[in-house]
Amino acid sequence: MQKDFDGWIIQKKKAHHAHERPMFKEREVWWCSLGANVGDEQDGKGRSFSRPVLVIKKFNRNVFVGVPFSTQIKENQFYYRIQFNGIDQSIILSQVRLMDAKRFGIKMGEISPQEVEKIKERIQERIF
Repeated sequence: MQKDFDGWIIQKKKAHHAHERPMFKEREVWWCSLGANVGDEQDGKGRSFSRPVLVIKKFNRNVFVGVPFSTQIKENQFYYRIQFNGIDQSIILSQVRLMDAKRFGIKMGEISPQEVEKIKERIQERIF
């Protein structure tokens, strides 16, 4: 698969130069520009290189730990199946990472506190 690194550089520059970061909180799901990444790191899709990301931990108004979604349903220890906005999806637990809020696009909604706790437990068990 050919990756569009040059196209991502253009989007990355736009995100970097964005002056304002939106207000956000833990448990929210945002469209987030993840980019065209190296190897098996999760890429964003489309012209904006984006996909939904769950905010797991907010450190300050700028950075957070997030975990991306996929519409491909996988049943293994590194995926957490969830229904969000009426769509069956997987949260890719192995792709948890630190991100800047400049990557945010549109807020999609929130996940319940109970569901987020389950996701955090799975990350803790499987990743760390």
